[in-house]
Amino acid sequence: MNELPQAYIAQMKRLLGEAGFFAYEKALGEPVTRALRVNLLLFPDGAPPCAIEGLGEPVPWAKGAYFIEGDARPGLSPLHEGGLYYMQEPSAMTAVSALCPQPGERVLDLCAAPGGKSTQIAALMAGRGLLVCNEPVPSRAQILSRNVERMGVRNAVVTCALPDQLSPRFAGFFDRILVDAPCSGEGMFRRQIEARDEWSENAPRGCADRQLEILHEAARMLAPGGHMVYSTCTFNDTENEGVLERFLQAHPEFALVPFALPGLPRAEAGYLHLYPHEMRGEGHFVSLLQKRADAPAAPEPAKKKGKAAPRPAKAQEAIALPPVLAEGVSFERLHSAGGCLWSLPEGLDIARLDGLRVLRTGLLLAHAEGRRAEPDHALAMALRPQEALRTAALTREQALAYQAGEALDLGNLPEGFTLMCCEGVSLGWGKQAGGLMKNHYPKGLRRR
Repeated sequence: MNELPQAYIAQMKRLLGEAGFFAYEKALGEPVTRALRVNLLLFPDGAPPCAIEGLGEPVPWAKGAYFIEGDARPGLSPLHEGGLYYMQEPSAMTAVSALCPQPGERVLDLCAAPGGKSTQIAALMAGRGLLVCNEPVPSRAQILSRNVERMGVRNAVVTCALPDQLSPRFAGFFDRILVDAPCSGEGMFRRQIEARDEWSENAPRGCADRQLEILHEAARMLAPGGHMVYSTCTFNDTENEGVLERFLQAHPEFALVPFALPGLPRAEAGYLHLYPHEMRGEGHFVSLLQKRADAPAAPEPAKKKGKAAPRPAKAQEAIALPPVLAEGVSFERLHSAGGCLWSLPEGLDIARLDGLRVLRTGLLLAHAEGRRAEPDHALAMALRPQEALRTAALTREQALAYQAGEALDLGNLPEGFTLMCCEGVSLGWGKQAGGLMKNHYPKGLRRR
């Protein structure tokens, strides 16, 4: 088992030719290419502020991204859990680079789990505008939400919905949409060898039909003049060019747009095939489409009669945030619901979310804990150390103990909630009381 299926071999020989296929097959026997992205929300220049194990050369097509060399395991570092960087396959970074989201825009990541592309989008948006990250599978949506929190994203809404549940609420709403569609996963054959056994000759056609349905709904949600990236981690032309051809036939208001990414061939036809024998990555398909500026605008969703849209709560009506912010640091667009205090993203009408399963509505500032309010872990992850009223600097050994749930003896520090930091990276909250720093790291995230 784990051999390439004969039908797949025939397909790749047709696409690549004999010589190209043998180069591709040889590449499948080579080590997997790995990379990470430094969190631009924390370090906008993309330069790592401290040593990261195995950090290699920059990835040309993604700001703040670096290849990982050798057998290094930077994912084990406490700084990884602190959101300093996100481990991501390098060719997968091309989709967001082609989308090129800008601060202040409205952006949708329609098939977002586990969150690599969503957090890459958020980094390029620099905390401004509205990012909606959606994942229809509940268990995967939870992982997505945790990664959005870990990377300190302040302006994201995380939903768990089918595309046709979103499109009536967000008709013509988004400036940019990413559809990194579920696919047959041929680009996983080196990284996950077992995926070869799950592939079948009929899989691409079934995937293509589903991908086309997703694109139809995405088209409804894109504003006139907006851009959309359609990408997959597969190689066959049924799911790639074939889906694009079918989509463009049904949507003449769209056209493919040429684009160029550093270190890669120019996409003159509006799409790129990336193969592991031709670049440092596992492979991807990326295409860029634009909706005509004179395309008819989609109608706004009808408002339900007899039900007024909920208003963001005034600060004094919300649960109180304990004194944890430095002087001059504050949050706007406050909304209180269900014992939680949120800071809503720019341009979000919360009524649009009515009836949807929503896991995250911007930045969760505080939550009720019995009769008192506590600052939430999401707030800690979003704050830079200088934005907190009180901080404690931990060594990496102390950081690992903190993330394991241990109380720490840090000496005579002022009492109250304190932001635990390590090498300039925020890790979570502690609370100094009785000469000991009590641990407020979420139990579900604790590392053994």
